[in-house]
Amino acid sequence: MSVHPTTTDHLDPALRKHRTASATVKLSHKDAPIANHEVVVEQKKHRFLFGTNWSNQTIALVNGELSGQEKEQAERHTQRYLDLFNMATLPFYWATFEPERGQPQTERILKMARWYQAHGCTTKGHPLCWHTLTADWLLQMTNEEILQAQLARIRRDVADFAGVVDMWDVINEAVIMPVFDRYDNGITRLCRQLGRIELIRAVFDEARAINPRATLLINDFDTSAAYDILVEGCLEAGIQIDVIGIQSHMHQGYWGVEKTLRVLEHFERFKLPIHFTENTLVSGHLMPPEIVDLNDYQVSEWPTTPEGEARQAEQVISHYKTLVSHPAVQAITWWDLSDGCWLNAPSGLLRKDESPKPAYDELLKLIKDEWWLAPTRMATDSNGQLTFSGFLGDYQLSVDGQQATFALDSPGEVAIDIEL
Repeated sequence: MSVHPTTTDHLDPALRKHRTASATVKLSHKDAPIANHEVVVEQKKHRFLFGTNWSNQTIALVNGELSGQEKEQAERHTQRYLDLFNMATLPFYWATFEPERGQPQTERILKMARWYQAHGCTTKGHPLCWHTLTADWLLQMTNEEILQAQLARIRRDVADFAGVVDMWDVINEAVIMPVFDRYDNGITRLCRQLGRIELIRAVFDEARAINPRATLLINDFDTSAAYDILVEGCLEAGIQIDVIGIQSHMHQGYWGVEKTLRVLEHFERFKLPIHFTENTLVSGHLMPPEIVDLNDYQVSEWPTTPEGEARQAEQVISHYKTLVSHPAVQAITWWDLSDGCWLNAPSGLLRKDESPKPAYDELLKLIKDEWWLAPTRMATDSNGQLTFSGFLGDYQLSVDGQQATFALDSPGEVAIDIEL
């Protein structure tokens, strides 16, 4: 067992102010202080959510669909996930979740969601309403029938997963939704008729009614004034949005600290939590700057390179430090843990063979060494007290074979009394 610092004085002041607490813990037994005793304190869970999206490997592994080398590779992938992350975004794309009407993949995804939950991870469903990857069978319906099918889908899925998935991207990329012209789909038709705000109201109200305890997000890649105006319009219309979701797919280059802070400045004015829901930085060549829709860049090979991996590692750490230092941000989700998933991009923290890139190693050190209290020996004083500083989250204390748990819930100074 190593001895770690019991203060956070070495951290950036903004990070220390918003993410840590200084705890004075008093231990007693039968009202007498447990004085001059060695104690082990360790952090068990981080309050901040560090996540990634699902992988087909993990889904198949959890559902017992793999064997041999494929199973071994999926096990390596999944272990590296658990070593680093405490949140999972799960797939609810209507086109693949319910390709045939009335035959949803509920049990398969529910089994995976329960597995993540059992391993201490917060789970989020993505998404309940989106014009892309929506069900093709909606095209045979009238707009009123599409609306009723969409609301019924929300009622079913939010109810089926309640208690296991209590966080949802309720609507995805609504800014572009009514003007989307790449191909016909039922949700774009519906949004053109109802308008963005009324569609958002309908889907949020339905999700809220089914699971009042759920955390409900609006999510978008568009960080321009158009998204800002849409969020403002929704709030003025009385729609209860819990979290603003922001995507940062940086296939064409790192935003940099200044742009990231400008984006945060646009949305922090709403006084709502912010989740950076989809984050990517590539470790190969950058996507050409003239590409407007990232999906238009289709290549058969997009290799990772040593130079790109060094660049990615540096930028990933800068990005995470910038976001975690901002008080409004509560979660960061890396989009695809492994290379070669969306757009075949080398945007993973792991290579295709599941070996870790420098970005993975550096992020693991940052979160689990610098931003985490590993099992640490301390000692109570003559009054049975010990003092330490740590990141907000759940902790366990051990003394003389006995254990107790406590939480650091808010920044600042906190006094905790534990009777053993």
